[in-house]
Amino acid sequence: MVDNFGTIELEGMEFHSFHGVLEREKAAGNHFTVDFKGDLDMSAAIETDNLEDALDYSLIYNTIAREMDIHSDLLEHLAGRIVNAISSEFIQFRSFSVRVSKQRPPVDGIVRWSRVTLHYNRSV
Repeated sequence: MVDNFGTIELEGMEFHSFHGVLEREKAAGNHFTVDFKGDLDMSAAIETDNLEDALDYSLIYNTIAREMDIHSDLLEHLAGRIVNAISSEFIQFRSFSVRVSKQRPPVDGIVRWSRVTLHYNRSV
Protein backbone atom coordinates (compact mmCIF):
# COMPACT_ATOMS: atom_id res chain seq x y z
CA MET A 1 0.00 0.00 0.00
CA VAL A 2 1.32 3.43 -0.96
CA ASP A 3 1.40 6.14 1.68
CA ASN A 4 -0.37 8.95 -0.17
CA PHE A 5 1.66 11.60 1.61
CA GLY A 6 4.88 12.40 -0.17
CA THR A 7 7.56 15.04 -0.43
CA ILE A 8 8.19 17.65 -3.10
CA GLU A 9 11.69 19.11 -3.17
CA LEU A 10 13.12 22.01 -5.12
CA GLU A 11 16.82 22.03 -4.34
CA GLY A 12 19.47 24.49 -5.41
CA MET A 13 17.31 27.33 -6.73
CA GLU A 14 19.84 30.04 -7.59
CA PHE A 15 19.39 33.79 -7.31
CA HIS A 16 21.57 36.88 -7.52
CA SER A 17 19.98 39.09 -4.89
CA PHE A 18 20.80 42.11 -2.77
CA HIS A 19 20.16 40.95 0.80
CA GLY A 20 22.36 42.02 3.67
CA VAL A 21 23.09 44.78 6.14
CA LEU A 22 26.27 46.18 4.58
CA GLU A 23 26.08 48.78 1.82
CA ARG A 24 28.34 46.70 -0.45
CA GLU A 25 25.90 43.78 -0.15
CA LYS A 26 23.00 46.03 -1.08
CA ALA A 27 24.90 47.50 -4.05
CA ALA A 28 26.74 44.50 -5.53
CA GLY A 29 24.49 41.69 -4.36
CA ASN A 30 25.51 38.13 -3.76
CA HIS A 31 24.80 34.57 -4.83
CA PHE A 32 22.00 32.84 -2.89
CA THR A 33 20.49 29.39 -3.09
CA VAL A 34 17.13 28.33 -1.73
CA ASP A 35 16.08 24.76 -0.97
CA PHE A 36 12.45 23.80 -0.42
CA LYS A 37 11.07 20.53 0.93
CA GLY A 38 7.35 20.05 1.55
CA ASP A 39 5.02 17.22 2.55
CA LEU A 40 1.53 16.92 1.09
CA ASP A 41 -1.16 14.47 0.07
CA MET A 42 -0.40 13.19 -3.42
CA SER A 43 -3.22 10.65 -3.64
CA ALA A 44 -5.01 12.24 -6.62
CA ALA A 45 -1.84 12.51 -8.74
CA ILE A 46 -0.78 8.99 -7.74
CA GLU A 47 -4.13 7.61 -8.87
CA THR A 48 -4.82 9.61 -12.04
CA ASP A 49 -1.42 10.51 -13.53
CA ASN A 50 -2.99 13.84 -14.53
CA LEU A 51 -1.06 17.09 -14.29
CA GLU A 52 -4.22 18.82 -13.03
CA ASP A 53 -4.12 16.62 -9.92
CA ALA A 54 -0.52 17.53 -9.06
CA LEU A 55 1.00 20.66 -7.59
CA ASP A 56 2.75 22.77 -10.21
CA TYR A 57 6.34 23.10 -8.95
CA SER A 58 6.86 26.25 -10.97
CA LEU A 59 4.31 28.04 -8.78
CA ILE A 60 6.43 27.33 -5.70
CA TYR A 61 9.53 28.55 -7.53
CA ASN A 62 7.74 31.74 -8.63
CA THR A 63 6.65 32.46 -5.06
CA ILE A 64 10.20 32.06 -3.80
CA ALA A 65 11.63 34.16 -6.67
CA ARG A 66 9.17 36.94 -5.90
CA GLU A 67 10.31 37.05 -2.26
CA MET A 68 13.98 36.92 -3.30
CA ASP A 69 13.44 40.17 -5.24
CA ILE A 70 12.39 42.03 -2.07
CA HIS A 71 15.32 43.25 0.04
CA SER A 72 15.90 41.92 3.55
CA ASP A 73 18.80 42.79 5.81
CA LEU A 74 18.68 39.41 7.56
CA LEU A 75 18.51 35.86 6.20
CA GLU A 76 16.09 35.06 9.01
CA HIS A 77 13.69 37.74 7.77
CA LEU A 78 14.02 36.62 4.16
CA ALA A 79 13.40 32.96 5.05
CA GLY A 80 10.44 34.01 7.21
CA ARG A 81 8.85 35.94 4.35
CA ILE A 82 9.26 32.92 2.06
CA VAL A 83 7.68 30.63 4.67
CA ASN A 84 4.78 33.05 5.18
CA ALA A 85 4.16 33.33 1.43
CA ILE A 86 4.24 29.56 0.86
CA SER A 87 2.05 28.81 3.89
CA SER A 88 -0.64 31.21 2.68
CA GLU A 89 -0.48 30.37 -1.04
CA PHE A 90 -0.12 26.58 -0.81
CA ILE A 91 -2.48 25.29 1.86
CA GLN A 92 -2.01 21.71 0.68
CA PHE A 93 1.36 21.43 2.47
CA ARG A 94 1.04 19.93 5.93
CA SER A 95 4.66 20.78 6.66
CA PHE A 96 7.65 22.18 4.82
CA SER A 97 11.08 23.68 5.27
CA VAL A 98 12.93 26.48 3.52
CA ARG A 99 16.71 26.86 3.60
CA VAL A 100 18.27 30.12 2.40
CA SER A 101 22.02 30.10 1.80
CA LYS A 102 24.25 33.11 1.17
CA GLN A 103 27.58 32.55 -0.55
CA ARG A 104 30.72 34.01 1.01
CA PRO A 105 29.08 36.03 3.81
CA PRO A 106 31.01 39.10 4.97
CA VAL A 107 32.91 37.73 7.98
CA ASP A 108 36.54 37.99 9.07
CA GLY A 109 37.51 34.60 7.71
CA ILE A 110 36.79 32.02 5.07
CA VAL A 111 33.17 30.85 5.04
CA ARG A 112 31.66 29.25 1.97
CA TRP A 113 27.99 29.70 2.98
CA SER A 114 25.83 31.09 5.73
CA ARG A 115 22.45 29.40 6.02
CA VAL A 116 19.11 29.74 7.74
CA THR A 117 16.54 26.95 7.75
CA LEU A 118 12.96 27.47 8.91
CA HIS A 119 10.35 24.76 9.41
CA TYR A 120 6.58 25.09 9.11
CA ASN A 121 3.92 22.70 10.41
CA ARG A 122 0.28 23.38 9.64
CA SER A 123 -2.05 23.00 12.60
CA VAL A 124 -4.67 20.34 12.04
